[in-house]
Amino acid sequence: MKGILNYFDPDLLTLFEKEGVIKDIPKDTELIRDGQYINSIPIVIRGLVKVFTKYHEKEFLLYYIQPAESCVLSFIVSKKNEPSTFFAKTEEDSEILLLPAIKVQEWIKKYPQFNAMYFNLFNERYFDLIDTLNHVLFDRLDSRLYTYLKEKKTYFKFFRYCYFS
Repeated sequence: MKGILNYFDPDLLTLFEKEGVIKDIPKDTELIRDGQYINSIPIVIRGLVKVFTKYHEKEFLLYYIQPAESCVLSFIVSKKNEPSTFFAKTEEDSEILLLPAIKVQEWIKKYPQFNAMYFNLFNERYFDLIDTLNHVLFDRLDSRLYTYLKEKKTYFKFFRYCYFS
């Protein structure tokens, strides 16, 4: 865990180890259900998680959570103590660090780099969503499919490089 999260303060990493739980979660496992209250905030150590929302029984992919990233929506709804309006499941076998939401709220105030991570992730997710909407509205389907396949190929090359080199 320390290797992938080494940009955090060592004291914060110690708190992660003390208060958090690391779980190995198989592919296609639902981590967060629509309507669930969030008690734990996930940070992906290894693997990939997809975050979706539903509208009239249709699923819409919001974003992926990659290693060293967390779920911005989990953070937001836990802070507001509201049920989730999204769901998340593993795209592949994953190792997830689950941090108690109540502790995350404390650590955000005490450790500026932890707070910055969530602001940066929120910023990335917002612009990813705008980019996706632009592609859906203005690009042809064949162009979107080509771009998607190209990105998947790049991700898997990066994944193999990081974990098998």
